[in-house]
Amino acid sequence: MLKFVFWALLALNALLLAYGQGYLGTLEGGEREPQRLKNQLALERMVMLSALEARAAAETAAAPEAPPAEPVPAPQVETVACTQAGAFAAADARRFETRIARLDLGARAVRTGVPFQEITSHLVYLPPNGGKEGAERRVAELKEKGVQNFFVMQGDSPLKWAVSLGVFKTETAAQGLVAALGKQGVRGVRVLPRGPQGTRAAWQFRDLTPDERARVAGIADDFAGVQLRPCR
Repeated sequence: MLKFVFWALLALNALLLAYGQGYLGTLEGGEREPQRLKNQLALERMVMLSALEARAAAETAAAPEAPPAEPVPAPQVETVACTQAGAFAAADARRFETRIARLDLGARAVRTGVPFQEITSHLVYLPPNGGKEGAERRVAELKEKGVQNFFVMQGDSPLKWAVSLGVFKTETAAQGLVAALGKQGVRGVRVLPRGPQGTRAAWQFRDLTPDERARVAGIADDFAGVQLRPCR
């Protein structure tokens, strides 16, 4: 009996020794480390990392992903709050309206009416200064300077006691008299356009982009005396 136990233990030890040396493989089909390394594919491409490199690689792998970038909003285009063009005579208003319609501005282009003075003459005058007595002093000064063509204005108007020096159809002629009187030493002469008050067509444009305003201005430039200005 003792011999049997002895030989059984001896056989078991031999079996364990053979298993430990890898002669019998592993229960999971694995190999010992030297054999496993030999069986690796592309062994020559493996790189041994230092402890510092391994730690840096682990931290990089564990770093959270950056959040997706927020969409950048489109830049806002500045617009002009309100631009007015006019006043237009009846014929010009029709032509302007036709050309503006091609810009397709919709409700942002509105036709309106503005006060307009139809200038028919230009008054050259010395404004009131000191009532009747002031007018009389002005008349005496004019006579001393050799000016004979004048008239003291009366009536119920803001020009009461002004001294009229002439009325001209064109501004050029009126300014010519101002220059001539200046050579005679008469100072303070003014030119006042006169004519009936009425209403003419105008357009107001709201929220135009710089490009749209430039296109409107290009159309307005084709009409004499018409300019763009901020809405009143």
